[in-house]
Amino acid sequence: MKKIIFLFGLILLTSSYVEAQNCSKYYPMIEGATFQYTNYGKKGKAEGVATYKVTNVTTNGDATSATMTIELKDEKGKEIYKTNYNFTCTGNMVTVDYKSLVPSSMFEQYEGMEMDISGSDLELPNDLSVGQQLSDANVSVKISMSGINMNTTVDLVNRKVEKQESVTTPAGTFDCYVIYSDNIMKAMMVKQSFPSRVWFAEGVGMIKQESYNKNGKSMGTTVLTQYSK
Repeated sequence: MKKIIFLFGLILLTSSYVEAQNCSKYYPMIEGATFQYTNYGKKGKAEGVATYKVTNVTTNGDATSATMTIELKDEKGKEIYKTNYNFTCTGNMVTVDYKSLVPSSMFEQYEGMEMDISGSDLELPNDLSVGQQLSDANVSVKISMSGINMNTTVDLVNRKVEKQESVTTPAGTFDCYVIYSDNIMKAMMVKQSFPSRVWFAEGVGMIKQESYNKNGKSMGTTVLTQYSK
């Protein structure tokens, strides 16, 4: 698999926008917020579009949770896959369902097959600072095909806040924190490592994601192309 696209999402509104921002600094927690990302291959050609929408926002005590729905389409506009996963914001921490770590290419490749997904959630604190170390995350996928089980794991390790920088996409120009991680995929006795960087902007969320091969060359980029909230 050439690239790992993290389906990070947007975490939700409590009873008011101010309360939401107190809970999550980097994601507007607004029900109905919609974000569109375009995936580009290593040669810069558009390969598909992912549309994210925040739904089903609920608050229980000091925790706010919501569902993120995602629709993936290829470069011709054909629907590839629809899925959803959950987010929780408590205190100073946003927790993202480990299902978001499953590469979108896997959903396309194994469409219609039985998939059993487990793992540990991805965490993003509000108080990011350059040099900060972040917790690891992982996901394991078991695919049943013609009586044969295939196991794939994705581990996000060495996560750290690398730097701050401004980045421009078709959606605008954003001041971002850049989070680096080593993404290790194991499948069919083959182990591959894909370093990646994710750009996060306050009040918006993920602006850009780029993955690299072992030589540091870009394998693919995902950028925010439009959003509404």
